[in-house]
Amino acid sequence: MLLLIGIDYDAGLAALSALADRLAAAGADYPHRFALRPNAGIPTGNDIDGDGRWPEPQDAQGYGRFSGEGGMAILSRLPVDGDGVRDFSGLLWRDLPGNRAADVLAPEAAEVLRLSTMGIWDVPLVAGDDRFHVLAITAGPPVFDGPEDRNGIRNEDETAFLLHYLDGWSPDGAPFAAEDFAIMGILNVDPDPARGEGRRGALSALLSHPAISDPEPRGAGGTATADWDDPVPGDLRVDYILPAAGLTVTGSGVHWPEDPAAAETAATASAHRLVWVDVDLGE
Repeated sequence: MLLLIGIDYDAGLAALSALADRLAAAGADYPHRFALRPNAGIPTGNDIDGDGRWPEPQDAQGYGRFSGEGGMAILSRLPVDGDGVRDFSGLLWRDLPGNRAADVLAPEAAEVLRLSTMGIWDVPLVAGDDRFHVLAITAGPPVFDGPEDRNGIRNEDETAFLLHYLDGWSPDGAPFAAEDFAIMGILNVDPDPARGEGRRGALSALLSHPAISDPEPRGAGGTATADWDDPVPGDLRVDYILPAAGLTVTGSGVHWPEDPAAAETAATASAHRLVWVDVDLGE
């Protein structure tokens, strides 16, 4: 399956379906398609950044010039168990255990601002009689704010959601109990303190959590998954696939093409590079 990041959400999933059709014509058929409306661009009715001007893209639930901008989507060879999907994108930031929303938000903003800048999903895929859960997330960048570090604190709390979820907490009270799963998406922080900005506490705890494994995919750019301007911010590891610890990883990598034409195509598509992990789901 593919988790796509930065694809606009629209009625009927027209853009996603057109992309899937192009892939199928090229020999990569993903007949099952799934997406939910992202938080990006959804108005909050508040001056979230406190600059005295609103509504602006940065005053939405997640940065966006329109509702649906730059969302997430799944293309899969396995069917999606639609009845089992859990969407946590509507969770208010202030309702996350141990959150720091009150440190950086005005009271009226804390009443409406969601934790997730884009989305947090638990999507089960049907693998015979079993289910493989995709824990999809796009956390906001920990920059583009001021000394209060609102975006950095929110970014860390978005990652902290995954820690709480793996440990049995959920917004609806039902604990996560799947054995076969993978966390997939953009966490927007590099684990190396010498690379990039961001608060690394929640990320470090996640990468060392006993329920997951980190195959540390590598390519021509090492572990970096995003090609940004040098020297700042530089090439960073911000995109992750973290399979359940009980799964056997048979391969992994980051697509940094060495062929000049392919490299130009990749750079045109996105600053982010394709991350892949192969796991053995058994019979």
